[in-house]
Amino acid sequence: MGGAPERAPLVDRILESRGITGPGAASFLDPSLKDLHDPSRMPDLDRAAARLFDAARAGERIVIYGDYDVDGISASAILFHTLRHLVPGANVSCYIPHRLDEGYGLNEDAVASLADEGAAVIVTVDCGVTAVGPAAVAKARGVDLIITDHHTPPATEDLLPDAYAVVHPRRPGSLYPFGDLSGSAVAFKLAWRLATLACGGTRTDEPTRALLLELLGLASLGVIADVVPLVGENRVIARFGLSRLRGSRFPGLSALIEASGLSGGRVEAEHVGYRLGPRLNACGRLGHAREALELLTTATGARAAEIAAALTALNDERREVERRITEHAERLAVEAGMTTAGRRAIVLAHEDWHQGVVGIACSRLVGRFHRPTILMQRHGDECHGSGRSIDGFSLHGALDACRGHLIGFGGHDMAAGVRVRADRVRDFAEAFIEEANRGIAPEQLAPALTFDTEAGADELTVAAAGDLARVGPFGRDNPKVRVVLRGAVVIGRPKLMGATGEHASLQVRHSGRVMRVVAFSWAARLAELPDGVRCDLMIEPTINRWNGTASVEGELVDLAMPPARE
Repeated sequence: MGGAPERAPLVDRILESRGITGPGAASFLDPSLKDLHDPSRMPDLDRAAARLFDAARAGERIVIYGDYDVDGISASAILFHTLRHLVPGANVSCYIPHRLDEGYGLNEDAVASLADEGAAVIVTVDCGVTAVGPAAVAKARGVDLIITDHHTPPATEDLLPDAYAVVHPRRPGSLYPFGDLSGSAVAFKLAWRLATLACGGTRTDEPTRALLLELLGLASLGVIADVVPLVGENRVIARFGLSRLRGSRFPGLSALIEASGLSGGRVEAEHVGYRLGPRLNACGRLGHAREALELLTTATGARAAEIAAALTALNDERREVERRITEHAERLAVEAGMTTAGRRAIVLAHEDWHQGVVGIACSRLVGRFHRPTILMQRHGDECHGSGRSIDGFSLHGALDACRGHLIGFGGHDMAAGVRVRADRVRDFAEAFIEEANRGIAPEQLAPALTFDTEAGADELTVAAAGDLARVGPFGRDNPKVRVVLRGAVVIGRPKLMGATGEHASLQVRHSGRVMRVVAFSWAARLAELPDGVRCDLMIEPTINRWNGTASVEGELVDLAMPPARE
């Protein structure tokens, strides 16, 4: 008989632990592009698509105005490729602001300059939903401004910018079913509607359909790198987009994948987060993002390889700058008492820190101290920087409560950019810490280790691990699968791994099976683990392929000795 293959009971237990049961389990494991919502349900999207398509056909100058991070760059590339495909020769170009010289988002000077240069339509991606001043400049200059964004919008419709269209899944009054799209995903939705509009119906011709599938790859970069929840539409876009990255028809993207050492296999979500994304971000952090944008739009052949190599070198430089800032900020945070239970946030500024890199350093401090962190570069009379938060504490909401101390801010619950007058940093820090003390319970200051279910090693077959991989792509709100093996027996002594011996591997026996467990950065803590001891292991199951054979092993998350029985 036909039908879906049976799943291992372990898989169903894990799905149930995540609230996924019944018929929804099968569709979760095997999502479809039909799970994506109709783009026309998003406010102003049809109006935006019609104006862009008419402008492209009329030869009017269209400028795509994007942010300088992966989400903004990939979103810009999506609209660029779409318009050039639908109307070959369309007068379309891209503009990315300089992080240090212009700051985040749509700015009035840039809008005025683009208007002077003949722009008839400016379409933002990944920015603009609070840009009231720039929208007024555009209107006064006779430029139709189309805003597409996903960052936290104003609370009421009358506070939105006065633009030709404001496309945002969570704008006031929106009935769009999924509000957590990335900027690249919003751009993909607009591209999809442009495609159906150009083809005169709900379906597209085959070349346009092929392009949309390729654009899912670009959209997945923004979805994953921007750390939006990997559920709902974002997960569908990431699942299908990741499968398009290797062998992409875009030469620049292929060059980036090769320069990142990923040309030999499937590109996974963690590869985007730790290899592709940082390279694309590097030039925007240390200089100007125009080369990253060129790579994803027009670069081919030797030029694409040249840019990809340059981004790799910049990323190496960025990592060293980040290391220095992180170490310095950690020391200052401890000295200032911001890592104690009585002060539940970190807010620091220093003239030696690079404004383009402080955001990553924030993430490192959040990882170490588990509290919201804002780091800024002091430059003259102002401090510019970024913030990162923890689950359960809205960074944007806290900044809004402290707006009286700020020149400006923008972002969402987990990440934001800020500008503060240098003489107000101390007052802002105290106000922000007060908000954190009020909004964060003491138990939130320590990361909670959670797992899906207890399991036996005999359940961790290659087939079951393959089904578990289908729970991915993994990321925010859809973490990697974790199981606990109770009372596993250690066989022998741990073996050191890695060039510096900081990693280890061990063999354990559980439920009649011997299993290898890899423990990254655990060597020092496992050094005295005796042969034959019983312990509880929290692991992430993975498939190890070696010499043509596959086996399941675990990546150690935590280890605990069971209490002695009397």
